[in-house]
Amino acid sequence: METWMNNFHTLLTLDNKLLQTDDEEEAGLLELLKSQICDNAALYAQKYDEEFQRYLPRFVTAIWNLLVTTGQEVKYDLLVSNAIQFLASVCERPHYKNLFEDQNTLTSICEKVIVVHTYAAHALERLFTMRGPNNATLFTAAEIAPFVEILLTNLFKALTLPGSSENEYIMKAIMRSFSLLQEAIIPYIPTLITQLTQKLLAVSKNPSKPHFNHYMFEAICLSIRITCKANPAAVVNFEEALFLVFTEILQNDVQEFIPYVFQVMSLLLETHKNDIPSSYMALFPHLLQPVLWERTGNIPALVRLLQAFLERGSNTIASAAADKIPGLLGVFQKLIASKANDHQGFYLLNSIIEHMPPESVDQYRKQIFILLFQRLQNSKTTKFIKSFLVFINLYCIKYGALALQEIFDGIQPKMFGMVLEKIIIPEIQKVSGNVEKKICAVGITKLLTECPPMMDTEYTKLWTPLLQSLIGLFELPEDDTIPDEEHFIDIEDTPGYQTAFSQLAFAGKKEHDPVGQMVNNPKIHLAQSLHKLSTACPGRVPSMVSTSLNAEALQYLQGYLQAASVTLL
Repeated sequence: METWMNNFHTLLTLDNKLLQTDDEEEAGLLELLKSQICDNAALYAQKYDEEFQRYLPRFVTAIWNLLVTTGQEVKYDLLVSNAIQFLASVCERPHYKNLFEDQNTLTSICEKVIVVHTYAAHALERLFTMRGPNNATLFTAAEIAPFVEILLTNLFKALTLPGSSENEYIMKAIMRSFSLLQEAIIPYIPTLITQLTQKLLAVSKNPSKPHFNHYMFEAICLSIRITCKANPAAVVNFEEALFLVFTEILQNDVQEFIPYVFQVMSLLLETHKNDIPSSYMALFPHLLQPVLWERTGNIPALVRLLQAFLERGSNTIASAAADKIPGLLGVFQKLIASKANDHQGFYLLNSIIEHMPPESVDQYRKQIFILLFQRLQNSKTTKFIKSFLVFINLYCIKYGALALQEIFDGIQPKMFGMVLEKIIIPEIQKVSGNVEKKICAVGITKLLTECPPMMDTEYTKLWTPLLQSLIGLFELPEDDTIPDEEHFIDIEDTPGYQTAFSQLAFAGKKEHDPVGQMVNNPKIHLAQSLHKLSTACPGRVPSMVSTSLNAEALQYLQGYLQAASVTLL
C-alpha cells in the first residue's frame, strides 16, 4: 500500500505546467488524474480505515490544500466534488475535527460547495430543456410533478448559501423549472413570488449580475402567466406583491431594472380584461416624462406599456387624461425623428389610431401626417416606408378610405395621388409580416372599392396599378432589398453609458391583428369588395381590369373571384 499511497500523494501535489489546459470548461489530464485520486482516497478511508490511518493526515492536508487553491471554473467541478466527498468521509473523526471547526475553513469549503450546486443547477436546467425525436421535452411536467416541492425548496435554499445569493445558474434552473412544470407550481406560487420579490428588492440595491437579474424577472413573468392563465383574477395578488418593490425601483431610478419593470407591468396590465385600475392611471403621466425616453433601453418596454394603456383604457385616457394626449403624441414625435426608434413611434401611433375614440384625436390628425411627411422628405428609409405603409392602411381601415384621401389632399392638393404613385404602388412589396401585409391588403382594398375619387377623378388612372400592386403583395415574393446607403445608417449619439434593452421571453406580447375577424381571408375580401363595387357601377370594373391588368395578375384575380363565388358585373 505504501508504494501506491506515496505515488498517489506525489501526483496529488504535482503541478506540471505542461499538463495544464487553457480550457475553462473541459477538465484536462491533470484535473482528471487528481479527481480520481481523491475518489480512491475516499474509498480507502471508508473501506480500509485501519490500513489507511497512517496515510490519512497527508491526504487530508494535500486534498484540503488542493480544494482551497482550486479555481471556480467548470473544468474543476468533478475534482472539487470528489475532494469534498473525501473530506466529508473523514471530517467526523475526532482527531481531524479541529481542522473543520475553523470559520475560515468552513467559509472556504462553502465557496467550493457552490461550484457543485452550480453544476447541479446547470445540469437540471439543461436536462429540462433537452428534447427528444418528436421535439417534446425529454422530461414531462407529469414526471417531475411528484418532486415539485423538494425541487423548488432546494433550488431556493441554494440561493441562501454563502456566495450564491445571485447565482445565475440556480436562478436559470428556477426559471426553467417553472417553464416545464407550468400549472404544477400554482399551489406554491404565493410562497415563490414572496421569495422572488424579496430577492428582487435585495438585488435592486446594487444590481451586479445581469444574467441572474434577467432570469429572476423571467421567473416572475412565468409565475404571472401560469397563474393568471388558470385564474385571471389572481393578477391583483401579483400587483399587491410587486408594486411596492416596483415603486421603489422607479423612485430610486434603478436603471438596469426599469425596462424589466415596465415589461412586467405590461404583462400585468394586459391580463386585465376590463378598464385600467386606478393604480396604473396614477402612473400614466409619469410614463410621458422626457427623461425616461432619453434612455434607449427604456424605449421598447415603455412603448409596450403605453400600448397596453391604450388597449385597455383608451376611454379612460380620453375622458380622465385628455390633457395627456399631447404628451403621448410628443413621445411619438420624438420617436419617429429617430432612425433607430421610428418603428417604435409607429407602434405607439398605430395603437392611438386603433384604440382612442376618434373625437379625442381629431384635432391632432393633420399634424400627425405633416410630421410623417416631414420625416419622409428629410430622411426616407426602407424601415420608415414599411411602417408608414402599415400606418396609412390602418388609418384607412379605421377612418375610411375617403377620410384618408381627404386628409392627404387637405395638406396639399393632389397629395393623395402622389402618395399612391410614389409610395404605395412602388413600395408595398417591401411590407413584411403576416399581420402587416393583411392590414395593407385590407386598406388598399378599401382604397380601391370605397373611395369615390378613385373612380371619377384624375386618380382613376392609378386604380389598376394599385390593384396590380395589391395582387403583387399577395403573390410575389417580398422585396427585401435595401439601398446601399442604408446599410451604414449612423449609430445615433447616445450620451454616456446606456442600459441596453433586454426582452423578457416570458413577458412576450401576443401578436395583435387589428383587422381580426373582420377579414379572415384578404384575397376573398378583395373579390367580394370588387363585386360589390361592380354592382354599384356596372361594366366599369371589368373594363378597367381587362384593359390594364397584366395577364398573370388577371389570372390570379379570377382565382380570387372563383374562390369567393362572385363575378364582376
